[in-house]
Amino acid sequence: MSRSRLLWGVLAAAMAGTVVASVWLKHGSNLPAQNIAASPKNFAPEFNLTDSNGQPFASTALRGTVWIADFIFTSCAGQCPMMTEQMRLLQRRLPQSVQLVSISVDPERDTPAVLAQYASRQGAQPGRWHFVTGEKAAIQRLTLQGFHLGYAEGGPKEEPIVHSVRLILVDRQGEIRGRYDGTDPVSLDHLIQEAQELSR
Repeated sequence: MSRSRLLWGVLAAAMAGTVVASVWLKHGSNLPAQNIAASPKNFAPEFNLTDSNGQPFASTALRGTVWIADFIFTSCAGQCPMMTEQMRLLQRRLPQSVQLVSISVDPERDTPAVLAQYASRQGAQPGRWHFVTGEKAAIQRLTLQGFHLGYAEGGPKEEPIVHSVRLILVDRQGEIRGRYDGTDPVSLDHLIQEAQELSR
């Protein structure tokens, strides 16, 4: 092989590697393998909260079901409306057996009555899509220590409480199967596929 042909071969291999790397950086984080894999140490946290009817809502009510949780607050003008739209999509596309849980990170304003009105406006199916609240300290612990998601106060005016946009998928055994980017359509498609498989 001539020196020039060898150099062209090395150049072509390098270019191919660059393309593969760029594709992986763009799409790799959305692949199922990048979500947190189920493991015995990856159980969803237990909680005791209050639903939009003012009734106790505990994590025990979700045992034996596949469920998806997100964190929002009703007065949010930032990411929350998009998160709620994604939950509406999941409600339409997933089997009825899959439960949905939206946890308010603003319990001081999101009383059960406020959540009930919000749930009604969003077309939430009673008994399937639950809007829940609780004491502020409990919500913070659940977010930060329970689900290991971001939470901070003092954000911009449209979203004074900064919180995660992840959707958490939990299987029937209570294991977290993934944390999916609620702002990314590809990640959402992976969530739907995984939830459908788990619900079979």
